[in-house]
Amino acid sequence: MSAKTVDKIATGVIMCVAGFIIAVLLGLLGYILIRGVGHISWDFLTSAPESIRAGGGIGPQLFNSLFLLVLTLIITVPLGIGAGIYMSEYAKPSKLTSFIRLVVEVLSSFPSIIVGLFGLLVLVNKFGFGFSLFSGALALTIFNLPLMVRITEQGLRGVPPQQKEASFALGISKWKTIRSVLLPIATPVILSGTILAAGRIFGEAAALLFTAGMSSPRLDFTDWNPLDDRSPLNPFRPAETLAVHIWKINSEGLAPDAPQIAAGASAVLIIMVLVFNLGARALGRYMTNKFTAAK
Repeated sequence: MSAKTVDKIATGVIMCVAGFIIAVLLGLLGYILIRGVGHISWDFLTSAPESIRAGGGIGPQLFNSLFLLVLTLIITVPLGIGAGIYMSEYAKPSKLTSFIRLVVEVLSSFPSIIVGLFGLLVLVNKFGFGFSLFSGALALTIFNLPLMVRITEQGLRGVPPQQKEASFALGISKWKTIRSVLLPIATPVILSGTILAAGRIFGEAAALLFTAGMSSPRLDFTDWNPLDDRSPLNPFRPAETLAVHIWKINSEGLAPDAPQIAAGASAVLIIMVLVFNLGARALGRYMTNKFTAAK
């Protein structure tokens, strides 16, 4: 058998495998969206859920998911960028650096349920934060921090070395070089990674079952004082997110239209995750092209 024939066979096999994976993915997404899009409406997105009666919505759960997303990013992004800067620019090759990288890799491979159990034992019980948005945000920080560290480190290492050398040649300090030269160039990569991490946060459920809780108090959207128990902005209140709500409805929902509510909520979740991922790619390409044009 000639080399050209082998190449054609290998190419055909790879194309078939890729086509099969794409077909499965499109079939799964299509099934969820076809079942759920018809149930999405403004009232469905803004009204509170019903435990027994039909006609409930996902308003509080959708708000809790968005609030948890913002709260987690506020904690994760500064820590991830700081650790990535240290690993890329300050850490010298040593056993300690190798151990830190090993820890980061191990954390990135942890199942989310293990992170949730750790959050239950340490954050909820030991530190006394209880089932709350803050506990959930800390658990998701543990879950997403390795991703932010790797993305930041790769973004900084991807900066052309001539840029750094030119800055040092002008007598600019190392920190100012990082702040004024390296970070602006690496921003497209870091932003894309941040949005991808946001998509993971929005769709996470297992870790939040044991940290943020499976219930949410009746919220008063006219009270924006974060110290009040019924305020939507109180980070220390229990908060059922959209992903947790889908699991709860499918497992123990009593409303007569529970399957329709779960289908609509699943479609909303899929659409939001797709928006985050597609937005990350579009933003990354836009900023990369903008930087290339500026050069």
